Amino acid sequence: MKTSMDSPAWTVVTGGAGFIGRNVVAELNRRGTDRILVVDDLGTDERWKNLRGLRFEEIFTIAKFREAVAADRLPAVRAVYHLGACSATTETDANYLLDNNTRYTRELCEWCLAKGARFVYASSAATYGDGAQGYSDADEATPTLMPLNMYGMSKHLFDLWALRNGLLGKIAGLKYFNVYGPGEDHKGDMRSVIHKAYGQIRATGAVKLFKSYKPEYKDGEQVRDFVYVKDAVDVTLFCGENEKASGLFNCGTGQARSWNDLAKATFAAMGLEPKIEYIEMPESLRSKYQYFTQADMGKLRAAGYAQPFTALEDGIRDYVQGWLAKG
Repeated sequence: MKTSMDSPAWTVVTGGAGFIGRNVVAELNRRGTDRILVVDDLGTDERWKNLRGLRFEEIFTIAKFREAVAADRLPAVRAVYHLGACSATTETDANYLLDNNTRYTRELCEWCLAKGARFVYASSAATYGDGAQGYSDADEATPTLMPLNMYGMSKHLFDLWALRNGLLGKIAGLKYFNVYGPGEDHKGDMRSVIHKAYGQIRATGAVKLFKSYKPEYKDGEQVRDFVYVKDAVDVTLFCGENEKASGLFNCGTGQARSWNDLAKATFAAMGLEPKIEYIEMPESLRSKYQYFTQADMGKLRAAGYAQPFTALEDGIRDYVQGWLAKG
């Protein structure tokens, strides 16, 4: 007896109930793709809410999906967007991260290559460590990188494996920088500072930012490359739909902005005057803290991606007024 799983040309989105994953599914729906297999472990948190309003055929747990891949029991698949991972930079269980982030990615990559399915996966800007080696996504720069935490290392190890085995010309990996936007409510401490700031402002009228411990940076003037999730999704699908866009690519804006800029933009989106308080950074974070990140976007542009990126103020306004303020 044939079932919906026997239908051709499926699209798989791992982490499909997560932050970037749910937005990828939503955009695929908007573009007319409904034959989607969502892979995620819903657990007991609130990420199930991200599935509301989405159209997909089936949802598998990670274990069930890995078993199906190993046994070759999946239908014909057009593309796999592998966005599922443990993304907690504070996770210290190295064995878990190696299995969930590195080996799982390798298994799925090998399956896609054997089946002729397009494979796009989430790497991370965390692979750049403290930025001492720069933020170039060129192949020759990849082996020089020194991640600061095991999460970044688990992503870096797959990048190195793909590079060493000559696979980056056949797949696409995206080094997402500081992504923010709708669908991150369930992420706890891993939510964007915009989401946290909105809650702080509503509760206390003020935003708390970490003090600086480097004289060249004033308090709140540490900078990051903040990218709106809508742009991150557009880049992701561009790579999925264009095989010439293969390799490792940064996914940021190429424009670093300060935490003060972010806080002020959040207040402005809420129609309030800014009130910023600077607090001590925990000792455990100080040696691992990044004071500057900025994606080098030349390689992605050279691959043909020409869309402009959303300015921080515009993205925050859209996020706050179109999502957070509506609950």
